[in-house]
Amino acid sequence: MKHSIRAKLTAIILSLTVGTIILCWFINNTFLEDFYLLSKQQILENAYYQIESLLVSETLKQEEVSLKLEKMGANSNITYIVMKEKSGILIAAYDNVKDSRILENLLLPYLLGVSNTDILKSDERYSIAKSVDSRYNAAYLELFGIMENSHYVLLRTPLESIRESVEISNKFLAYVGIFVVLLAIILMIFITRRFTRPILELAEIAQKMKDLNFNIKYTRHDKDEIGILGNSMNELSEKLEITISELKSVNNELQKDIEQKTQIDEMRKEFLSNVSHELKTPIALIQGYAEGLQEEINEDAQSRQFYCEVIMDEANKMNKMVKKLLTLNQIEFGQNQTMMEHFDLTALIQGVLQSVDILAKQNQIQIFFTQKEPVYIWADEYQMEEVVTNYISNAIHYAAFEKRIEVNIEKKENTVRVSVFNTGTPIPEEDIDKVWIKFYKVDKARTREYGGSGIGLSIVKAIMDSHHRECGVFNRENGVEFWFEVDCQNEVVQIEKK
Repeated sequence: MKHSIRAKLTAIILSLTVGTIILCWFINNTFLEDFYLLSKQQILENAYYQIESLLVSETLKQEEVSLKLEKMGANSNITYIVMKEKSGILIAAYDNVKDSRILENLLLPYLLGVSNTDILKSDERYSIAKSVDSRYNAAYLELFGIMENSHYVLLRTPLESIRESVEISNKFLAYVGIFVVLLAIILMIFITRRFTRPILELAEIAQKMKDLNFNIKYTRHDKDEIGILGNSMNELSEKLEITISELKSVNNELQKDIEQKTQIDEMRKEFLSNVSHELKTPIALIQGYAEGLQEEINEDAQSRQFYCEVIMDEANKMNKMVKKLLTLNQIEFGQNQTMMEHFDLTALIQGVLQSVDILAKQNQIQIFFTQKEPVYIWADEYQMEEVVTNYISNAIHYAAFEKRIEVNIEKKENTVRVSVFNTGTPIPEEDIDKVWIKFYKVDKARTREYGGSGIGLSIVKAIMDSHHRECGVFNRENGVEFWFEVDCQNEVVQIEKK
């Protein structure tokens, strides 16, 4: 990747390295000789003051002074001659050359003031000049000075070594530069990989986050800026996951609300259709018999009494159906408050059985309920009575064959199950889940025969939903069993309003 940070960082470091080497070469080539010349001047000046201090020393013998001067000349690559005036004649006091006449001949022009050297620095005590020896075609740096006690000194150091040093330094710098560039390339490969690898991991994490995958996390524990960024990415990932989860939950709730609204609209349409269908027959009967009475089709009192009974019977059926619809509507839309009470379920069932005893005997049906001991539950007593009544009434209307009904109470850990079984024809499997739907009738002819409206089991389902408990139905070998469960815990149970 030519635009990657790794490539850019490598290019920058290499550019800085090469630039530094080139700058060093330029400085070497341009300023090193002058700097070296100044350094040599400083060496000559230091040597001058050192010779002066040795010459004025009263504690040192001549042999000791000579030895120290030789060491100085050898260490600093300086040739020197120190001359003193004795009886008007200059004689060499100290020197470190085989032939002192060479330096004496160089000293004389300075004493006479006829030297043609290039003076670099001059003061009252000494002068520093640059000269060229025509015999060897070599350049030298010379210092001529006058000391106390009429001592004259000439110091000389070759300059050719400066140029050689510059050339050697530049050549060495070139080799070092090549080595440093190659080393920098190798180091940058590893260094940039160390820096770019976590960045690439962060980029991969960001890519996963873009695809809404928040499981991948930054696992390095670096304490640098990249580590801080990685921790921030992890926190961002967690917060995004929570936020998106909340948004999905809100979206699901909104979708449920939309579906519920659609369902309510469909239920309203279905309700109107079913109500109009259910009311059509009794209204037609009432209207027909009322018109018969009005037109006096039958003049005898017995016929008119029959007409009136039919009208009253159909009106009563309509009244019951409307009441059941209002009850169901109140339960389904939360308008019927569920009041939790602690009461005896056994006594409630016995009361319902007493109320339907006449109807059961009229249909020659035997009802068996063996529970005698009290069973206390938490529920709405009125609504539970409605559930039990609907189950037992439904069992009486559909009981066949042996015409036997069994009511049982089964205690569990925290709940009680009530079941109502009646012998008779099983419910077809395709209809068994539809019995809770309003106005749904498995056997429409028989339902109509005893005046059923198909609402009773819908009321049972709505009541159990309001209690947040289950109810159900299943076929047995010789009949059908309906059941429901309620709480029996000895604590107050709060039921949320649906």
